[in-house]
Amino acid sequence: MALPVKVSRGPSANPLDIVHRDIDNVLGGFFGGRDFLRNFFGDGGWAAAPFGVDIREDADHIYVDADLPGFKKDEVDVTLEGGTLTITAEKREEQKGKKERRDEGDYLLRERRYEHYQRSFTLPQSVDDQNVNAKLEDGCLCITLNKTEQSKRKKIPLA
Repeated sequence: MALPVKVSRGPSANPLDIVHRDIDNVLGGFFGGRDFLRNFFGDGGWAAAPFGVDIREDADHIYVDADLPGFKKDEVDVTLEGGTLTITAEKREEQKGKKERRDEGDYLLRERRYEHYQRSFTLPQSVDDQNVNAKLEDGCLCITLNKTEQSKRKKIPLA
């Protein structure tokens, strides 16, 4: 028994998609470029970011926590260049393992072959780009950026 699947290839009738497209056209025309919202907010567009990110700081560090459920270490790339932190997550369809399951039946809809997400953040000059730690654990990427000694707040004793 085939599952009912509706795949729409024409323009979306979803009111939020229509509003998103209209706002994008107006802002893109005003600021001189198409896909203004996508360029401003990243690949996730206006409604949602590709993955959730929290950024916080204390006196000595900046912490970046990004939700990357289902990604493995070799599918995530973290770069820091010119004061810009970039997180890239890319997953391609697995060719091994569940092969016998993939050979059964004909696909009615296939969307899980490839995922690519990228987010970039401009960091303050106070970040020490030579001392960065990153780990991916339980679907959460945790990046710790140390601040330079010159940028740390120093308490000056009163005489």
